[in-house]
Amino acid sequence: KTPKKGMQLVQVRAQDAWGFRVTLVWFNQTWVLSQIQEGETLIVTGRVQRRNGVQLYVEHFENEGTESLSTGRIVPIYPAKEGIGQAFLRRTVHRALETALPLPDPLEPYREEHRLLPYSEALRQIHFPEDEEALKQALLRLKFDEYVLLELKALLDAGGLVLGRSFKVEETWTETFKKTLPFPLTRAQERVMAEIAQDMQSPRQMARLLQGDVGSGKTVVAAFALYLAAMNGAQGALMAPTEILAKQHHQNLTRYLFPLGVRVELLLGSMTPKEREGAIERLLSGEAQVAVGTHALIQEGVGFKDLGLAVVDEEHRFGVLQRRALLKLAKVPPDVLVMSATPIPRSLALTLYGDLEVSILDEMPPGRKPVKTKVLSHRLRLQAYAFAREEVRKGHQVFVVAPAIEESEELDLKAATALYEELKGLLPEVRMALLHGRMPAREKDSVMEAFRKGEFDLLVSTTVVEVGVDIPRASLIIVENAERFGLAQLHQLRGRVGRGGLEGYAILIAGEASQKTLKRLKVLEESGDGFYIAEMDLKLRGPGELRGTRQSGYPELKLGDLSQDTEVI
Repeated sequence: KTPKKGMQLVQVRAQDAWGFRVTLVWFNQTWVLSQIQEGETLIVTGRVQRRNGVQLYVEHFENEGTESLSTGRIVPIYPAKEGIGQAFLRRTVHRALETALPLPDPLEPYREEHRLLPYSEALRQIHFPEDEEALKQALLRLKFDEYVLLELKALLDAGGLVLGRSFKVEETWTETFKKTLPFPLTRAQERVMAEIAQDMQSPRQMARLLQGDVGSGKTVVAAFALYLAAMNGAQGALMAPTEILAKQHHQNLTRYLFPLGVRVELLLGSMTPKEREGAIERLLSGEAQVAVGTHALIQEGVGFKDLGLAVVDEEHRFGVLQRRALLKLAKVPPDVLVMSATPIPRSLALTLYGDLEVSILDEMPPGRKPVKTKVLSHRLRLQAYAFAREEVRKGHQVFVVAPAIEESEELDLKAATALYEELKGLLPEVRMALLHGRMPAREKDSVMEAFRKGEFDLLVSTTVVEVGVDIPRASLIIVENAERFGLAQLHQLRGRVGRGGLEGYAILIAGEASQKTLKRLKVLEESGDGFYIAEMDLKLRGPGELRGTRQSGYPELKLGDLSQDTEVI
C-alpha cells in the first residue's frame, strides 16, 4: 500500500495461537515481504492499536525456529539511530563480543575479595544476560570499574599520598583553645577537631575536606587547625574566593586567635603597594603566623617563613592549579584543609573528593533557628513583596535573587535590571541596590559592604549572593523563578538570612507551577538538613543537571548512579 507519497505500508494478516486475528504493519520496509511466507509462524513485538480491528505496528520479528538473540531473553535497548534497528545492533554487538572476548581483567587480583564477576563475563552478561541475577552482577562489576577509575583520577590529580610534616599536639593546647572561645563547641565540632589533630600528628600530609551546612561553625574548626600549626612554630594560610569573604575570615580568626597570641595578617589585591609590602614582610619574617587572603596569596612576591598548613575555603571556586600554587609556597608539603559550605551527598563526596578524607559537621550550634521557607506560585508573588515591606519597616534587610538564565550573562543582567526597576516602582520607600555578574569584583565587594553596613534595605542580585557573607540584619530572601536553581543551591541561598539571631524567612517563587516543580521545591519547606536536601536534589534532578560542587561539574558515568550507589562506592 502507498497511503501517501514517500510512504510504503506493508500489511500482513495473521492470527495468534488462540485464533485471535491481527494485522501486522511495517512502515517503509517492503523487504520484509521476502522474509516471510504464508503459513509460517513468526515471533513479533510491537505497539498494538485498535483501528479497523487490531493492528500491531511491528518493531521486531523473527521466524520461529531460528537461533534468536531476543526471543525469551532479557534484551538491551540500545540508543536508536535512524535506519538501524535493534535486531541489527544486537547481532553486531554479539559478533563484536565473540571476536573480542576474553579480555584481560585489570582487577583480577582483587576480584574474589569483592565478589565480582570476571570482566569478560560482565561484558557478556550486560548485553545478553541469562537472567535477572546475572544482569545485576554484571552491572555491579562494571559500576565498580567506573568508580575505581574515578578514584584513581582523583588520586592522580592530588599527586597521590605525600609525606608531609608531623605536628606535635598537646591536650593542654586544645583545652586552652576551647576556654578562650566565647561560646561552647558542638559535639560535631569537637569530633572533627579530634580528626584534624590526629591528621596533623601523622607524618603523612593531611588532605581533608571539611563539609558543613551553612552556619555549622566551620571557621572555628579551621581556627583550631591554624592554632595547632602556630603552636608548632609553623605558619598557616587561609585562601577565600572573594575579598569580602577574606575580610570576614580575617575578622573572625583574629577574634579567636589574637587572645592566644597568634597574629593574623590580611593580604588582598586591593591593598596599596605599601600595605602589601608590610604584610609580606611580616609573613617572611614569621612575625605573622596566619595569612588570610584571596588569589593575592599566590601572586608573585608573596612568601612565608615556614608554611605548614593551607586552608582553602569553598573548593569549587578554585581550580586544582590554585591549590597547587599555594602549596608551592612551602618548603615541606603543608597539611591541607578544604572547607565547603555546599552539602554534598556522601556518594558524591566520595567520588569528587576521592583524594581527600571527609569530615562532616552535621550539628548546628545552639540558638541557630531554621529558616522558615514558603513556596509561592507566580500569581501570588506580590504577597512576597508585601512581606518584604513589613520586614524593612522592622529595620531588617532583604535579599531578592533574580532568575538565573544559564545561556547568557547579558540576559541575566536584563532580567535583574527589569526586576530592580519593577521593585523600585512597587516599593518606592525602600532603599535598594543592584548586584550583577558583569560588575568588576571590587564594585561587587563595595555593594556588599554597603549592604552589610545597612546603607540600603534591599539587594537585587543576579549572581548567587556571595557564599558565606554575614549580613546580621538580613531576615528575608526572595528567589524569583526558584525552579531554575538546584535544591542544594536554594538551601545555600536561604542560609544568608537569620544569621544575626533574627528569625529568618525564605520565599521561593515558582515561575512554572507544574506538580513536579512544586514537589521538588516543597522539599525545602519540609527540611532544613542540607545533606538530606543534597541527596534529594541528586535523586530528583540527576547528577547531569547538578552543578556547583567542583569546577568541572559532576563526573559523567555510563552505568553508575550517584544517588543509588553509595554502597558500591
